[in-house]
This record gives sequence, structure tokens and C-alpha cells, in this order.
Amino acid sequence: MDTRKRRERLHQAAHAAPVGMAMRPRPAAATAVMPSWPQRLSFCAPGMQADSKGDCVSTVCAAHAHPLVDQVRNAILADYERRVQARFDDIVPTLKQVAALQHDTDFETRAQQIARDRLGFELPAAVLADAWVTTLDMRRLYGTSVLRTFLELAREAYTQPYNGAEAEAMTRFFIECGFHEVDVSACADGRLKGLLQYILRLPQQAVPRHKSYAGTLFDVELNVKQWAETELHRFREGVPTLPDAGTRYLKIAVYHFSSSDPLHEGCAAHGSDDRRAGQAALDRLEAFGTAIENGFCCGASVATLLIGVDTDNDAIRVHVPDAQGGMSLDCHVDNMALYQATVGKAESEALWRLGAIVEEAARRHGRSAPESGMRRLIERLLMNNLSQIEYVCTNHRGRYADIGHAERFISIGDGFDKVHLRNLAYIGHMHTVEEGAADLDVGIKIFSRLNVARGLPVPVAIHYRYDSQVPGGKERAEARCRRVKAAIEARYPVLMRDGLLVCGMTVQAKQPGSNLEIVADNDIDAHGH
Repeated sequence: MDTRKRRERLHQAAHAAPVGMAMRPRPAAATAVMPSWPQRLSFCAPGMQADSKGDCVSTVCAAHAHPLVDQVRNAILADYERRVQARFDDIVPTLKQVAALQHDTDFETRAQQIARDRLGFELPAAVLADAWVTTLDMRRLYGTSVLRTFLELAREAYTQPYNGAEAEAMTRFFIECGFHEVDVSACADGRLKGLLQYILRLPQQAVPRHKSYAGTLFDVELNVKQWAETELHRFREGVPTLPDAGTRYLKIAVYHFSSSDPLHEGCAAHGSDDRRAGQAALDRLEAFGTAIENGFCCGASVATLLIGVDTDNDAIRVHVPDAQGGMSLDCHVDNMALYQATVGKAESEALWRLGAIVEEAARRHGRSAPESGMRRLIERLLMNNLSQIEYVCTNHRGRYADIGHAERFISIGDGFDKVHLRNLAYIGHMHTVEEGAADLDVGIKIFSRLNVARGLPVPVAIHYRYDSQVPGGKERAEARCRRVKAAIEARYPVLMRDGLLVCGMTVQAKQPGSNLEIVADNDIDAHGH
């Protein structure tokens, strides 16, 4: 027997492709590079398994409902998500239909009719009118359509009747826990855009201060000023509690990570390093607490809480403070583990497990248990998030298909506090481009991959709010919009030159029920509205 030929046949058999998956010969000097999980279409990510149809389904999802889940709320949120996604998904097919008609004699009339019927608004008339001179500017049509779609969604949200009962109940709960104000700072990543409404299930009105920063690196000095403003209201007006009520200001920082692709789909600002992201947020919390204690007399202090979010499935990781309020990255409650441990249990048993898990986590790491108010708050957040874990199981097979970035636009300024949905927008809170340059650059980098690489523009929604009781407030907000827009365009001249940057500007009074107002010199066409 020819031993050499036998070895060659065995070697070829060992590297043969499975039936139906023919592969090219691998170059001898090439180094195999394994793509990230979303690209590996023939495999399921860790924690996922193929079902009877070949689709990847999370192994944590159970066949029956969790006893502590709010199914009614889940159904409402699922319907909202479907409706919002459908509005944006209609843009490209609609514009393709419009593009096919651009040489027809009645092009402008037909294009506007199609846009009204499918998108609910008209396209910029000037862009359509110029189509006969050159080709139709599809980039501008796409950018303005994205911004206009969001504008209409925001307007619809602001016209909804205000239901204050839920927010008032949550505010009372916060006060009972010992916190007269809850301030949340999260990463600007669009995967956390649904943090309040979906992940934590907190009424927006009960958390009046919530802003996003790249890498959760919130502005400590600004937060100190906001704390002082809140305390001034307490001392002068007794709102929301009297100065001697014994309550404190609670600052929550939220970072994120990816359980199925931790090296690529974590926080970009920290190189997808979970511990770096968590430690950076914890450092900011500690700096904020120290600033209050050093800068103000009479034992001034704040409470702090650190939360991590697995953006693959929205499960939270709550870092448990000790009796003195100190936290560590290692002492935390993994809510996905809690979900798995209680999903098949009776409601009473699940509640008992929930009530014991916070002190159990502290004990396991040799730390003292948190004060009772903080423990109650953590338990409520964990229970709220159980509904979101099951929401992802029910509507997304336990893991989002788009575990990476898939934002629709960049939101700059004060943001829109009524429209919350995962991967809707990358958020940058800033008053000047100079102060928010790092956040903005991260957003542009993300959209260079999402949009620019495909020839699509980066839509940027610039929005500022003003106090209608302050003379000249509206005019100053409009001027700020224009300054920020000009600064963004100057910072990215190549994108502007190639028509790959489309900005829209709006202002709005801070008072409840105020209308969104389009600012002139705008890429959003306001004709007829």
C-alpha cells in the first residue's frame, strides 16, 4: 500500500467541506479570521440553538411565561415597536418607487402622492423640481425622509394624553425608598435608546433627568449643578420633599456589553471591554459623590447605583452597593440568571427568590447588605426587567438579530424624551459641538459603517428646548440650533461635499404639551405643515 498517498487522502478527507457547503482551497500562508457572530450565518451564537426550522433561538427562553411578567405591557410595547419600525422600513421601498418615475412628465405630482400615501408626508418640493436638470438627489430625499418620519412620530407622541398616575406612583415609590430625585446617565449607544421605557420599565416623567454620553462618561460638573438646582427647590419650595425628609439624590449610571460577541459588540468608547466600560462608569459615580461631599457642607451626600445592560437580550446586571454605598464590579445580581432560576416557579416562590437575591449577592462577596431603600429599588428594577427579558424571548427569539449598531439617525442636543426604542438613534447631549466632539465623532464613525459605506447620508436631528416663561428663550434656542448645525457641517466637510450629511433642526418649549417647531434654514422641508 502506498503510505504517502494514503496520508494525502486522509488529509483531504479531514479538510473536506460538509455536503452542500463547498469551500475554496485555503491558501497555505493565509491566517483564518473568524467573523463576529452576526456574520456566521451557518452557526448559532453562544447561548443559542437551532429550532426545528433552523432558526437560532436562545436557550434561556422557556416555553411558558414567567410568573412575574407584565404580559399586557409587553403586548403594548411590541405593537409600538412594530409600528415604529414599519414607518422607517417603508422609506427605502417608497424612494425606490419614486426614483423609477423621475423621467415621467407628471413626476412631481405622482411622487408627492406616493409619499403622502406611504410615508404620511410630502417630499422636499425643490428636490423633485430639480430632478429634470440633473439626476434626482436620492441622498437628500433619504436623509430628509428619515428625519421627517421621526419628527412625525415625535409629534404623535407629544399629542398623546398624559397619564400621570403611573409616574406619580413611581415617584412616591422612589421617595419611600429614600430618593427624592432619580437621575440616569447611560451610554449614547442607540441600543440603549429604549432604556427607560423597555429595559427598566420606568415612566419617563418619574425620571426627569436622563441623558446619554459616549461610554457613560457623564459631565460631573454639570451633574453637580443639577444636584444643586434640585436641592434649591427642596429648600425654597419643599419639592419634591422637605429638606429634613432624610431623602437623597440618586445618580444611576448605565453601561452596556454583549454576551454573545463581547470583543466586538460591546461599548465602542471602551474598546468593547466590559470591565473598562463598567469601571469608567463607576469612576464617574464616585467622582460625582466626592464632588458633592467636598463642595457642600452639612453632610451633603448622594446615593449612586451602577447598572450594566446586555444589549443582546436587554438583561440587566445590577451592582449591589454596600451599607456605605460603595460598589464593586464583581458584586452584582445577574438578572438573566434570576430569570432562568424562577421562570418555571410559582409566583410566591419567584417573589421569595427575588427578595433574597440582593442580600445573597452581598454575602457571597463578603460585603455588607445595602440599606433597605436601596434594596427595595434594586428588587423593583430586577422585577421590571424580567418582563423585558421575556419580551425579547417572545418577540426576538431571546436575542436581537441586530446585536450591533443599527441606528436610524443621530440625535444632537436635548433629545426627544417621548420616543424611546432600541437602535432608533445614537444620542449626543451637547450645547456646543466643541464640548460634545468626542460623542459626535463616535456617532459619525458608527454611521460611516451603517450608511456612508452604502452611499446613504448621515441624518442628524438637532433639537433644543427652551423655557417659554423666559423672554427670548425660543430665539436663543433657534440660534443655538443654527450654530450647532453650522459647526457639524464644518467639522465634516467631506461628508457635506458629497451630500452625505443631512441635518434637521427643531425647538420645543419645556412646558408639557408643547409643540415641536421646525427651525428655518433646515434640511427638513416644512412646506405645507
